[in-house]
Amino acid sequence: MSSFESIIQSPNPVLIDFFATWCGPCKTLAPILKEVKDSMGDRISILKIDVDKNQGLASKYQVRGVPTMVLYQNGKQLWRQSGVLTKDQIIKIIIEKTT
Repeated sequence: MSSFESIIQSPNPVLIDFFATWCGPCKTLAPILKEVKDSMGDRISILKIDVDKNQGLASKYQVRGVPTMVLYQNGKQLWRQSGVLTKDQIIKIIIEKTT
């Protein structure tokens, strides 16, 4: 099992951010995700995956555009969306999908 697959098996929610260094919206999302992590603390893990450095993973999970956020818990995909959301929108989705 790859480390990625073991991470998404976590009983705690894991938010994956598929991004690219050249992507403008990805740069907008980065500080928003930091705020989400600061607000939620240990209740969430946030993992950033550079699609250019991890093309196999991006392909396996059918990431077509960046940024794409995918929420996992216990190995199950609970939510997925491309684009930028606000901190409050992301936190609301995490809470709705994991409780």
